[in-house]
Amino acid sequence: MKKYLGIGLLAALLIGAGWWLFGRDDPQANAQKVADAEQGVEIAPYPQDVLWGDTHLHTDNSIDAFGFGTRLGPEAALRFARGEEVTATTGMKAQLARPLDFLVIADHSDGLGATRRLYDAPRIAIQDPTLLRWHDMMHESPEQSQRAIGELIAAASDGSLPQALRNPANQEEATRTIWTAHLATLDTFYDPGTFTPIAGYEWTLMPGGNNLHRVVMFRDGFEKTSKTLPFPGLEGQVDGLYDYMEGYEKATGGRVLAIPHNSNLSNGMMFELTAPDGGPMTAEFARTRALREPVVEATQIKGDSEAHPFLSPNDEFAGFGDAGWDLGNLDLSQAKQNSQLAGDYLREALKRGLSIEQQTGVNPYKFGMIGSTDSHTTLATGDEDNFFGKHTGNEPSAERANAPQNLGTRIGRFGWNYLAGGYAAVWAKANTRAEIFDAMQRREVYATTGPRMVVRFFGGYDFSETDFAGDWVEDAYTTGVPMGGELSDNGTAPHFIVSALKDPDGAHLDRVQIVKGWITPDGALQEKVFDVIWSDMDTRRSVGGKVPGVGDTVDRAKATYTNAIGAPELQSVWVDPEYRAGQNAFYYVRVLEIPTPRWTLFDAVRFGFELSADAMKDAVAQERAYTSPIWVGPAANAGRTQS
Repeated sequence: MKKYLGIGLLAALLIGAGWWLFGRDDPQANAQKVADAEQGVEIAPYPQDVLWGDTHLHTDNSIDAFGFGTRLGPEAALRFARGEEVTATTGMKAQLARPLDFLVIADHSDGLGATRRLYDAPRIAIQDPTLLRWHDMMHESPEQSQRAIGELIAAASDGSLPQALRNPANQEEATRTIWTAHLATLDTFYDPGTFTPIAGYEWTLMPGGNNLHRVVMFRDGFEKTSKTLPFPGLEGQVDGLYDYMEGYEKATGGRVLAIPHNSNLSNGMMFELTAPDGGPMTAEFARTRALREPVVEATQIKGDSEAHPFLSPNDEFAGFGDAGWDLGNLDLSQAKQNSQLAGDYLREALKRGLSIEQQTGVNPYKFGMIGSTDSHTTLATGDEDNFFGKHTGNEPSAERANAPQNLGTRIGRFGWNYLAGGYAAVWAKANTRAEIFDAMQRREVYATTGPRMVVRFFGGYDFSETDFAGDWVEDAYTTGVPMGGELSDNGTAPHFIVSALKDPDGAHLDRVQIVKGWITPDGALQEKVFDVIWSDMDTRRSVGGKVPGVGDTVDRAKATYTNAIGAPELQSVWVDPEYRAGQNAFYYVRVLEIPTPRWTLFDAVRFGFELSADAMKDAVAQERAYTSPIWVGPAANAGRTQS
């Protein structure tokens, strides 16, 4: 969705003006303040509180966000995320009900700030006819500006971008100026222990419109991150990104990871069984991918990537957030075939990882799960009753839910297909850059579709229900492994301890499930969803292995619900009843809330319009959380093990 709109003349004109230098404090002085502040933060012996954040937010520095109409920059994003009221681009007041603990502003590396430069450029200086037309469209109206960016996305997808946009050297000076100022701004807003802005960007590989995007996230502050530039992504392969990451770490002593997202729009390319060049998956490449990509974004505005009904026909909850997005790739330039779905969804990818491990000895898809927004409005909103849209063109209005919204052709997808977003939940030992990064690296994280449920998940061999009477969390860290960890198979069935608390401002919980995936000795991949604990177990008895629905209190006419059903807390110890010694398997938790109104229903009530029939069918949903898995297998396969 981006390209090098970095025309040397225009960049020079605007760099000279220096209008985007949003961080005016001395960077080196800020860096020292940051170091001093971090020294004063106490690091807990194990994670005490979950931290909430968004690792995937765009501001007006992103080539598409500005073109779609966003006029708020990184400072506004940071103020909003830490709880302040800001004015959205469309003039509405915006504020989070609860602040976030951390934020990654992930503006696109390709064409960083380029559409603003094109927009501000003197018309006489633009000689390329396509760029000139896009310039005029952006000035004509918000609708035409959005159409121009739709054309740009389509051109990036099919390789027809103007030549002026294809040379990163034209963009380098502008990128360096924006990036350096941005890093300084992050340090200015960094309040260790309270609010943590983290350096990052989005790398945007998109062959033929197939989404292979990653968010690149750094552990470090200005001193190290200012020695690199965001790596362009529209051309090349993912191993080029891995080389860049290795080069950064060797040159600076810093740390960096990548987070794939929207695998659901990759048309089978995100989690392939082969190497990127189509050759066999090697142990070396598998090892590199697992190292560089410890977590994956499971849910966000452009759909949910956990599971799909075609792949998991026995899972009645597998279709969440799939509507519209499973039609094809990112810009719908290519329809999706059922044969491609296995490379798109995370549950199947986790299973494929076991298969590759059986063949090569290394699992490339041993990843944790987080959620984020991918908002292009500068506003990190993941709440159904406070959804500010994918981009400024669909900020709150009476039209957005029913309107065509596909990013490229505007055919086939509609506003109601957008989810309100997601959040990343991180079990870190402190609210600092280093501790948040380290928690992601060890995969002690989980995804939610927006609600702030508190979920714990441990694996071991000595857990029992009596553990809940004592300090069970500390004991679980001592005798087991948390989400994201690995257990060595000791020949007995593993025990899993799980606890889920409702969002204190949200809905009751319906049930807690454990999803198991495994591989048989002859290479067959299997999965099963187990209902572990649910509300009203005395009356909602499992029938044929299925728990009846929890019910529905949503008043469609008022967009309200009550907590008359469900439970505020669910916790249990579960022992795998189908364990087989020597089996290589993974287990992760899925927590479901009771049904609640989606943002579309809130819009219908707020603005007084009728949803389309399809949108109305989808206007109530069961929000959810997905934990990172725990892997159980031979000792040789386990990295963080507990015997």
